[in-house]
Amino acid sequence: MAYREWGDPGNPQVLVCVHGLTRCARDFDRLAQAMSEHYRVVCPDVAGRGDSEWLANPALYVIPQYVSDMVTLIARLDAAMDRIADDDQVAVLHLRSAQKAFCAGADLALMRSSFAAADGPGAMLEVVARMQRLFERIESAPLVTIAEIGGAALGGGLELALACDLRVAAAEAKLGLPEASLGLVPGAGGTQRLTRLCGRAIAGRLILGAEVIDGAEAERLGLVQWCRPRAQLADWTAELAARVAALPRAALVAAKRCIAAQGDPSRDGYAEELAATRRLYDHPESRSKVIEFLNRSTTQIPSKETL
Repeated sequence: MAYREWGDPGNPQVLVCVHGLTRCARDFDRLAQAMSEHYRVVCPDVAGRGDSEWLANPALYVIPQYVSDMVTLIARLDAAMDRIADDDQVAVLHLRSAQKAFCAGADLALMRSSFAAADGPGAMLEVVARMQRLFERIESAPLVTIAEIGGAALGGGLELALACDLRVAAAEAKLGLPEASLGLVPGAGGTQRLTRLCGRAIAGRLILGAEVIDGAEAERLGLVQWCRPRAQLADWTAELAARVAALPRAALVAAKRCIAAQGDPSRDGYAEELAATRRLYDHPESRSKVIEFLNRSTTQIPSKETL
């Protein structure tokens, strides 16, 4: 089969995509260009036209099992949440990837085969529903979650990052919800969280335009709170995580809940602030911190004799 490709032909990391899933070649080209920073993007030309030579050995390019891989990933993240969500010794969950991409989203070729199968759409929908439940769990977890976005965060990858409290992106990273270019919608919470975070105008720009942006633009638009050069990202984010983890966990959990109350018509955020403040007045760590601060402040006030 003839094919087209983007990126370094010598890159051993190959992402096989299906051009036939898009309604417009320009849309797919934009998506492939964004992915080619980290992958050799290979697109079999279903119409029989290709700009490159025929694949010498198609068997070399194994398509990842998206459904099973995503189910495994979801299960592992769920298991991690089980271990840490109620652990008073854990204040921060730091999500990062050892690969070039943070999380690049779905494998398009297997999505095509799944849609062709009789039970494929149902299986795919269940995966998306499990992603929704997991991301909701991460978003509401009683600890601070940090997404370190060192590479591509597209589709479900960005939806995972949006479920986190804090996001730091490499300036060179690519972020977007390009599902519209495939005739789909961001189904794992992307339309809701991005709109709440950045407003309808920015959400409409990125989702309806299937736009992929870099980390600097993501910071400017408010998708991420910080942007750093990729070479500095890991150390900078590790320092951020350590600084947040040093704060009293009870205060972090209470503050996170109060922030979440904003915009929820069923909750009274001001009342929740008062209730949280009253509970923290009696919390041993909070009392210790306040007393230490007051004692330190008292010693710094000059006495009448020294005036």
